[in-house]
Amino acid sequence: MPSSYSVKRIIDASPERIWALLEDTSGYAAWNPAVVSLEGRIATGEKIKLVASVNPKRTFTLTVSELEPGRRMVWSEEMGLGLFRGVRTIELRPLGEAQTEFTMQEIYSGPLAKLITKAIPDLNESFAQFADGLKAAAEAARV
Repeated sequence: MPSSYSVKRIIDASPERIWALLEDTSGYAAWNPAVVSLEGRIATGEKIKLVASVNPKRTFTLTVSELEPGRRMVWSEEMGLGLFRGVRTIELRPLGEAQTEFTMQEIYSGPLAKLITKAIPDLNESFAQFADGLKAAAEAARV
């Protein structure tokens, strides 16, 4: 299993419009087929609870470890003593008046990373669904 996953899309929408979708946890399931539910508040230090379609019987409790509104957010999950860490970074980069580069990357690290990532399903399709759903929702909202 890979120790990281990533996806990139060019979205014909402003970073503000895309950010509005990304920070609205209650709305994720409406536009994101990779997410069954997301609960909590997107704010530095807050815990959010994610149920992903790749493993709908498990709830991941993640920490919003970094937040630069309109630009970048980082979600992380850690096992004690630094044995395993998963970090998802979502970034928006304006490309013009109404176009944005969206990137999302998840990196696994720590002494148990190789062992734990063997149990993680392939997330390439899930990442593509996330990015494509975000793109479709943001572009549909254009006026």
